[in-house]
Amino acid sequence: MKSCITRMRYPVLTLFMLSLFATPAFAILQKGQPAPPISVVTTSGQPVTLANYKGYVLVLDFFATWCIPCRESIPHIINLNRKYGKQGLQVLGMSVDEDGDNALKSFISEKKINYPVALTSEDLQADYGIRSVPTLFIINKKGVVAEKYQGYSDEVAKSMETTIKRLLAE
Repeated sequence: MKSCITRMRYPVLTLFMLSLFATPAFAILQKGQPAPPISVVTTSGQPVTLANYKGYVLVLDFFATWCIPCRESIPHIINLNRKYGKQGLQVLGMSVDEDGDNALKSFISEKKINYPVALTSEDLQADYGIRSVPTLFIINKKGVVAEKYQGYSDEVAKSMETTIKRLLAE
């Protein structure tokens, strides 16, 4: 009888010890936290870091070309860029696609995307806690996450525009 208890105790103890040292695969980035660093190269070959956007309001759009809600959000993001770009809004598309640059460039051309787009790494996705697409972050002029949206709807579109207007006025 003692050996059965011992056999059961060690696996449970081992799992408990492992749980103490385990780190989550995806951190959950929240409003009010500094945006994690970014270092990507856009499809046009331009290196981009988060520092490039200091002093600007940034919409960071994590998307995939195959994602229907992502495809629905892109015209709205293009319009926001047209409407507020001269007032200090910047947009950076972050594709989670694995098909490579050529497929992404074709998608950008097809959708007439008017802002830089880069393929993102799994590490960057983990830094931003990306679990689904689209996930959109609005980052203020100081590099702090002002808002986070998962999914896309008319309500998200309205809230994004309201947040952008407020941040541009600060």
